[in-house]
Amino acid sequence: MYNGNNLQFDYRELTDVNVTTDPRILKQMLLTQWMTELNPLSSKAADGTASEGSGLFDMLLSQLTTADSPSQGTESTSNELNRLTAISAPTATWGGALTDDSGSSSAYDGLISEAGAKYGVDPALIKGVIQSESSFNPNAVSSAGAKGLMQLMDGTARDLGVSNSLDPAQNIDGGTRFLSYLLRKYDGNVSTALAAYNAGPGRVDRSGIQNDQDLALNLHKLPTETQNYVRKVLSASNQWSV
Repeated sequence: MYNGNNLQFDYRELTDVNVTTDPRILKQMLLTQWMTELNPLSSKAADGTASEGSGLFDMLLSQLTTADSPSQGTESTSNELNRLTAISAPTATWGGALTDDSGSSSAYDGLISEAGAKYGVDPALIKGVIQSESSFNPNAVSSAGAKGLMQLMDGTARDLGVSNSLDPAQNIDGGTRFLSYLLRKYDGNVSTALAAYNAGPGRVDRSGIQNDQDLALNLHKLPTETQNYVRKVLSASNQWSV
């Protein structure tokens, strides 16, 4: 799974806000800090250092917005920051309970745990996908024809060996297998894998996105539905992991 460590900076050495004012360096550091905090499954969230990271994020942002740079470069940086903030606070977009009247997660806990162990996917992430896709309704069918708990299209289901997408056991196994494939394809970058789950890996690849940093910079190239989907799943999986 993505651990937020693809790029490393020792932010504890940056207590002096005058260390650098090069906007290119600050932008890279800000992107790295943001990607670590965005992932609800990261070690920072687990070890309780998120508040420290938030303070560092604010410090880097302050430096970046006050650094001397050409007006066009400042505008470009501002646009990138706007795209980041559009996806960087998933919890704020989550307004309801983790389940609704469509179904209950408890009925599928065993299947989810089994599939997670089989394919190496965190059960909280699987639940986040199911919550966002079908609200735990095994009979859900979208207008596009996606079916079941993890909303598998017929062609994808066949490729995954699923003969009945409305069967919870088959659907969860197939959907988790597909999610696992996407996580491997994108080197454990969770947000990118989720974008591909929603929009399709071909669409993500054509947008020049191969990791979560690419996603932050090219988010505008993906449908609004996909942008919202990534936020929603990350928020839900974060809640399930508590």
